[in-house]
Amino acid sequence: MPTPLFPVLDRIRQLIAKPSVSSVLPRFDQSNRPVIDLLAGWLEEAGFAVRIEPLPGRPDKANLIAVLGSGPGGLVLAGHTDTVPCDAGRWRFDPFGGTVADGRIYGLGSADMKSFLALAIAAAGEFRADELRQPLVILATADEESGMDGARALAAAGQPLGRHALIGEPTGLKPVRLHKGILMEAIRLEGRSGHSSNPALGVNALEGMHRVIGELLRWRAELQARYRNPLFEVAVPTLNLGHIHGGDNPNRICADCELHIDIRSLPGMKLADLRSELHGRLGRLLADCELQLSFTPLFEGIEAMETPATAAIVRATEELTGAPAGAVSFGTEGPYLNALGMETVILGPGSVECAHQPDEYLPLTMIEPTLDLLLRLIHRFCVESA
Repeated sequence: MPTPLFPVLDRIRQLIAKPSVSSVLPRFDQSNRPVIDLLAGWLEEAGFAVRIEPLPGRPDKANLIAVLGSGPGGLVLAGHTDTVPCDAGRWRFDPFGGTVADGRIYGLGSADMKSFLALAIAAAGEFRADELRQPLVILATADEESGMDGARALAAAGQPLGRHALIGEPTGLKPVRLHKGILMEAIRLEGRSGHSSNPALGVNALEGMHRVIGELLRWRAELQARYRNPLFEVAVPTLNLGHIHGGDNPNRICADCELHIDIRSLPGMKLADLRSELHGRLGRLLADCELQLSFTPLFEGIEAMETPATAAIVRATEELTGAPAGAVSFGTEGPYLNALGMETVILGPGSVECAHQPDEYLPLTMIEPTLDLLLRLIHRFCVESA
């Protein structure tokens, strides 16, 4: 039978109460070790062999790998321990309070995704190592929200963890087997300033960026004609012009201009190929002028994910939820787990629509169905599997 509600809620509250913000801005960034240490204690009590692996050069950040049982296959239940920053003044409830009200538990990370880790451990507590024919692994990672650093460290180490994986991101308990990739790039043009009364006195970077934007829009149209996947709500790759800044005064020729773009790629599109095409295309466009063109990746990017529809974890989650495995536009750690030889599904309680915003919450009605689903998956892949 699923674990009673109160102990699970208490553990969710304890996780929410441990701030673990990850951010590209150092003033917001925090260690995730208090969350990792709390999880490690619970898992050791449940009989798991626990490893805490600090990220290279980052002793304040760590992944946790906990294993019950042994063998080459098994099931991995994975989640990230970090949250985005929050503006507490815009919340009705304490972001770190785990307040229960209106049939929900409120708090930073309640949906995305500390609650899932508490639920995974609660479900795992119903099993003993000697009844498992394949291992059960609980994986908790660092810095998913700011750069996927924990998952990147796992992929770089190349250490196999299991055969089947479930990442408990909030999907409303509907399985997801595909998501788009993410590429973010800064495009910079350097020209030469001069008095605006005579254009010949300078080289206008803002005018050059006008040419760049036109070329990007043409490229976007070509990509959308070339690639299409009807499984996604937005069936084509997207290219967004997100930020631009250039110049400093209307009577000076603009000497510098920078544009930030976001590309959401479909499965089958590799980020390295997209970057190469982007750089080559704009390089050719500006080859006939004096502007200096440079590029800076705003982060390393996330590849698109596609787990085969025939994968056992996909079929099992479809059967147990009654929902077909779908596609989403947000990124996850799935590609890194797949790269380690796992077949990965994204499936968890809560909704991404309330993540990353004030009064994030998990409906209490999702707790029992999640526990029931996890118990069935553990039984299928760890108890029944040969």
